[in-house]
Amino acid sequence: MPRLAVLRAVAVCCFCLSTLFVPLSSSAESVNGQTVETLEWDNLMPADFSPDKIFAMTEQFGSLDDFDPRAQQALDEMMISLKSAPARPELDGKMVKLPGFVVPLEGIGDQVSSFFLVPYFGACIHVPPPPANQMVHVRYEPGVRVENLYDAIWVTGKLSVAQSEHELGTAGYTMDAFRIEVYEEDYEE
Repeated sequence: MPRLAVLRAVAVCCFCLSTLFVPLSSSAESVNGQTVETLEWDNLMPADFSPDKIFAMTEQFGSLDDFDPRAQQALDEMMISLKSAPARPELDGKMVKLPGFVVPLEGIGDQVSSFFLVPYFGACIHVPPPPANQMVHVRYEPGVRVENLYDAIWVTGKLSVAQSEHELGTAGYTMDAFRIEVYEEDYEE
């Protein structure tokens, strides 16, 4: 094998391995004596769960008339599946840091004390909402000023596996937040 081909293969393997791990900062962050684990949204879903199965149900909507009772039945079945999307029980009680977008639930003015943290802007505003395992109900007693719902944030807090229902959707997790920060991604050169 030519040397250039070997170097390319090694580079591809190193790149693939580096994408498997989300590096934490060099010094482990801790809050209230607990080490903080940085999560991505996929970490909230069990390995055997795929939201594609739920959203595949929407394919049949195009062939049904709005007034067809089967359309309402299909929508009801999809909403039940979204609400019952499984959480990961081993995450219960962990101190985590998770990025996302705010969907305000309670607050005064622009100070929000209760909100859904969701993986993308516009979740819960449009139907259907994300699956329950892709929504976190965050409580932050001091409240946080939300100037722009388009801005992503980091939330650090204690995660619980507990459902929370609201007219906008059902969260499979709740979190008592200790810190909320503007989302900034560290890029390594």
